Amino acid sequence: MEENLRTGAFAHDLGEGLWSRGEVKTKPENGTGLRPVVIFVHGFKSFMDWGFYSYVTDVFAEKGFYTVRFNFSCNGVGETDFDELDKFAVNTYSREQEDLAVLLERLLKRELPFAEQADLNRIALLGHSRGGGNSLIFAGEHPEIGSVVTWNGIAYADLFDDAFKAEIAERGVAYVPNARTKQLMPIRSVFYEDLRRNEERFDMVRILSGLGIPVLSVQADQDSERLQKGFAALRAAAPHQHFATIRGTGHTFGTVHPFAGTTPQLEEAIGTSIRFLERHLD
Repeated sequence: MEENLRTGAFAHDLGEGLWSRGEVKTKPENGTGLRPVVIFVHGFKSFMDWGFYSYVTDVFAEKGFYTVRFNFSCNGVGETDFDELDKFAVNTYSREQEDLAVLLERLLKRELPFAEQADLNRIALLGHSRGGGNSLIFAGEHPEIGSVVTWNGIAYADLFDDAFKAEIAERGVAYVPNARTKQLMPIRSVFYEDLRRNEERFDMVRILSGLGIPVLSVQADQDSERLQKGFAALRAAAPHQHFATIRGTGHTFGTVHPFAGTTPQLEEAIGTSIRFLERHLD
């Protein structure tokens, strides 16, 4: 599949030692006109090359989309797998929203690779996990976004339990384990300071209930209880929107990192999302 696509990397210097790096994939120009844009937004403890992301952007590009995937500047990944935990420790939703705003600005100024192929009147976000929540927040504040798809997206900005919050309150930092890399990944108090300042702004249930653009929320039925409850809350708050359940799978649709191949459940999520965007992004 890869040999049929154009691939272009980009890197945005955000200042203060922060970078947002990414990649555009699209089919070669063949006179068929501009291509709708899909920006893929990764989740917590994740990055643009995690697991299925490259495969999924390939599939969307083959289907005629101008695809963009990127790393948030404080996601903890610089050159290798979680080599910037100092930045991960101070990441916030506000920082991620700023990163998305820079990316959108560069897209609208046609500063991304193969910019001549991007249809700036048809821009969608596809966010996985925390990236789904970030996509809802961003769409609520940026009318340039025409549609959103979330995969196992969060409904509540606070990801942690009371014991974790108590540890941050006492020590200024707490740690989340990464089962794959065996790292203890720090979260500093700035994360909760940001949440307290932006409680209404980051209320994803409220945002979805008021969004006028089409949104598809895709949820695996064997995902965590927290995400299942969040999915139900989103569905109750926004019955005018679109919801799909993928059965027999969990948070990553049965895939792993490094990517070892697709699954029927991932293919169902991809197919459902492509059909939705083809129907609604116009």
